[in-house]
Amino acid sequence: MQNRIKEKWTFITGATAGIGKATAEIFAKSGSNLVLNGRRKNRLEELKKQLVQHYSIEVVLAPFDVRDREAAQQFLDNFSPPIDILVNNAGLAKGVEAVFNAHLDDWDTMVDTNIKGVLNMTRLISPEMKKRNSGHIINIGSIAGHESYPGGSVYCATKHAVKAFTEATKKDLHGTKVRVSMVSPGLVETEFSEVRFKGDTDRANEVYEDMNPLIGEDIAEIVHFMANRPPHVNIMDTVVFPVAQSSSTMVHRDNE
Repeated sequence: MQNRIKEKWTFITGATAGIGKATAEIFAKSGSNLVLNGRRKNRLEELKKQLVQHYSIEVVLAPFDVRDREAAQQFLDNFSPPIDILVNNAGLAKGVEAVFNAHLDDWDTMVDTNIKGVLNMTRLISPEMKKRNSGHIINIGSIAGHESYPGGSVYCATKHAVKAFTEATKKDLHGTKVRVSMVSPGLVETEFSEVRFKGDTDRANEVYEDMNPLIGEDIAEIVHFMANRPPHVNIMDTVVFPVAQSSSTMVHRDNE
């Protein structure tokens, strides 16, 4: 199979852990140059050191919060190579409270990161893609963007927004050769649940107990597959579950 991403520039948000980090590793292995974004600069530096040591690629760090539009704009104003692939991965869930007693700060964090972060990066990078008539935007969605569940009101709403935004972006770019895609995972064992439960590792571990969840590499491989299709192929979305999961709320445990 032809390697279509070699020597291209791929911008990955939320690259410090989980799906983002795994995506950086698989794209580096394929020879793609990388822009790695995240809030934890020390993690980005460690990842850059590892990737440059093992692969003949260029890696540039973009240590800003995707919620900060001005910081994103400032970085891109000073970055000259064209961004060929944008992977909007940064996102999170905070809390599992019902809508009537959820914490408003958690809502703001999810809306600003999961929605506005994707909007910011797409708005800033897509004009050059359109101008060049080339590029690929890949958003990391969730099964929560296809079906809602109790305790996930605002998180589900943000991922429904990502789904709608992905579809509208494709339509806005209709007639160009810019591709737009989304991956919608089910349970993936990353730092996601630890963040959702605000550092309670016991509760986070319970999410994946007695079942075999997806891992970051599983989703990264799908992102890589999407990006490496022939130019006339655009995969709009993929819903990906571990075998033990059949919906957002149906998970089989081995002890059941």
